Amino acid sequence: MTFASIQPFFAQSKATVAEEQARQESLAVAQGLKRQDAGLLDQLIAKYQHRLLRYLLYLTGQRELAEDLFQEVWMRVLVRGAQFNGKARFETWLFTIARNLVIDMRRKRTMSSLDELIESGDDDRPMSFEVADTEPTPFESFASLEDRERIAAALLQLDTLHREVLVLRFHEELSLEEIAKVTRAPLSTVKSRLYRGLAMLKPRLEQAMAPITEAV
Repeated sequence: MTFASIQPFFAQSKATVAEEQARQESLAVAQGLKRQDAGLLDQLIAKYQHRLLRYLLYLTGQRELAEDLFQEVWMRVLVRGAQFNGKARFETWLFTIARNLVIDMRRKRTMSSLDELIESGDDDRPMSFEVADTEPTPFESFASLEDRERIAAALLQLDTLHREVLVLRFHEELSLEEIAKVTRAPLSTVKSRLYRGLAMLKPRLEQAMAPITEAV
């Protein structure tokens, strides 16, 4: 028996251990929220604040609005914490709350689509995605600050539904099944949005990088 032949077994075992650890963490958070453990909310905010704010920034395109929704999300977590049963990862539930709040706001403003959040914004300050975080995402791990800004700008050119799936998949590293839960869309729809989003993003990134390539 060679190392190559047993390597898949070790990889599968490692994935199983990681899944079990994530499941135990979710159950522990669920139990803590039900008990209203002192300090648990602070721990959750410290762990997920950067990811949540980044998601809201990409979903709304407006920093002030994203920051307001950010506070409201954590209020919902505090008030409705007992509803989290731990069967899904906490971040899946967290992003679902955030998305629902954006949709509720859209309805109050009688908007017909999520994209109108971008079009109707009256905040003329330039968008900034400088959300400090010690853990780089797959998009960021290979990119300089300048490249990350280009990626963010390219993402903002996409319609909201395709942009959302790309952010959840590559920034937040949610599985396709988890994205389907957050967006309440069939798995086939999530896959379609992901593939189409990538197809739309590629030429925009190439266009953004063209001036640099020509200068070299």
